[in-house]
Amino acid sequence: MNRIKSKLQEDKKLLSIYFTAGFPNLDDTVSIIQELENNGVDMIEIGLPFSDPLADGPTIQDSSTAALHNGMHTELLFDQLKDIRQSVSIPLIIMGYFNPVFQYGVEAFCKRCAELGIDGLILPDLPLDVYEEEYKHIFEKYGLINVFLITPQTSDARIRQIDDVSDGFIYMVSSASTTGAKKGFGAEQQAYFDRIARMELKNPQIVGFGISNQETFAQATQQAKGAIIGSAFIKHLRENGPEKIDGFVKGIR
Repeated sequence: MNRIKSKLQEDKKLLSIYFTAGFPNLDDTVSIIQELENNGVDMIEIGLPFSDPLADGPTIQDSSTAALHNGMHTELLFDQLKDIRQSVSIPLIIMGYFNPVFQYGVEAFCKRCAELGIDGLILPDLPLDVYEEEYKHIFEKYGLINVFLITPQTSDARIRQIDDVSDGFIYMVSSASTTGAKKGFGAEQQAYFDRIARMELKNPQIVGFGISNQETFAQATQQAKGAIIGSAFIKHLRENGPEKIDGFVKGIR
């Protein structure tokens, strides 16, 4: 069974952490992954840096720029991850934009991911219909889960369509803004969380954007299966390097 599916069956609220590969230093990728697993994180999203990350807020944009300046690129990331499954067992997801995947070759990219033990991809700018028509069979061939995003502006009909196509979890964006840590969720976000819960989707939801501390993690996971923290962890890495990850994780739950 795909590791994402197996993890989703566990009777707990899941904590997923996003970080940008090659940040803060080019060779930090593997050690960060290992430290996150050692400190009880349930899933990891490895950000493939891109020169024009439109969905990301300034914190993640800056980390992506720094990683590119450090020399990170697709083939180097794959090389860094070549032995990752010798030391890490939790689900690993590559998150990025479709252009680098397309340039690499979609099937070649998926094949390489499968060889390395990557469990899924999150490509926010890959349209659902294009995925279904052109790439779904490739993802399935290599056992990769493609994770789609929904926002408060996504219609019920579109959410149902995404739920039908999905086979893992749905990335539930907490607001219509770009990524970034927030102090808490207001009535608008809570109404959105309630709306999605009432839809009783077949795929569990994991909330992203705006999760930064114990309070926002608890709020986000009241009805969802888990939550994703990105910007707050990137800030931690910027200030502390790949040290003190244990303290960061303990501050969430």
